[in-house]
Amino acid sequence: MATLTYDKDIDDSILRDKTVAVLGYGSQGHAHALNLKDSGFNVIVGLYEGSRSKQSAEEAGLEVVSNAEATKRADLISFCLPDTVQKKVYEEDVLPNLTDGKTILFAHGFTILYEQIVAPEGVDVVMIAPKAPGHRVRAVFERGLGVPCLIAVHQDVSGTAHDLALAYGKGVGGGRAGILETTFKEETETDLFGEQAVLCGGVSELVKAGFEVLVEAGYEPESAYFEVLHELKLIVDLMYQGGLGHMRYSISETAEYGDYSRGPVVIDSSVKENMKEVLRQIQSGEFAREWIAENDEGQHKFKQMRADNEVHGIEKVGKELRDMMPWLESTT
Repeated sequence: MATLTYDKDIDDSILRDKTVAVLGYGSQGHAHALNLKDSGFNVIVGLYEGSRSKQSAEEAGLEVVSNAEATKRADLISFCLPDTVQKKVYEEDVLPNLTDGKTILFAHGFTILYEQIVAPEGVDVVMIAPKAPGHRVRAVFERGLGVPCLIAVHQDVSGTAHDLALAYGKGVGGGRAGILETTFKEETETDLFGEQAVLCGGVSELVKAGFEVLVEAGYEPESAYFEVLHELKLIVDLMYQGGLGHMRYSISETAEYGDYSRGPVVIDSSVKENMKEVLRQIQSGEFAREWIAENDEGQHKFKQMRADNEVHGIEKVGKELRDMMPWLESTT
């Protein structure tokens, strides 16, 4: 059974007399910085010169400095930046100001596992990875709750790296829901697989294919949208609350029978084999090398795929329908 640690088991005094620098103020960055601040820790935010996030961070009561200055002043430097910019910020701003005894923390293991960042021997390297988007991490925290976090230690020079990471995890609210032990390798590979095979890639392609099948069969695009995308939230929420069994308990017997009898027709053994190939490419580093090269070459393929998907029929009809449902904003 996996080990989970909760607030009551965490002594966060190890971080109380230290300065934490959160680099970035986007989805994860704003949540980490504000949650840590509300938890009583000494937090500064590091941003690049001219960042549009500076004003909102300062209005929230946070001190904003350059990434270089943040690294100089902080005992713990938290990378809440996109994977695509971490290497550049590390090499230009962090490494020249990184002295022995400091700790660098990551919310995702990509740049460490694939050696985009190779930390010097004199610093601790740890990870606290919340299992939710940043806006969710913040919203749940403000309600007195938390989202589960993963913890990992890549390099422990001080002998206290794990305790320091736990204190950080408690500060962002992870200890309220549970902090799970893992490794940089496991977190990165399972996270990439989940995104590609199920949560983003798999679901997106399933939804688009379902929409196309219905429209091509002569059904109205609006009806197709409601059936394969709009109602998806209902099903996912039921799964989130109580697993597959809770979802099946809550739907009609007709739907449940269709689940058992037709689901395996759509998602057959060939899909599982395709998933294994996706996992193989992640484990071998093939996906990472491809993505790193794509960024180095200007993201041309990535931008074209984004543009192609933005004009898909389900996006057009979906926008029109959502514009007539302003109440959706209060249910996300």
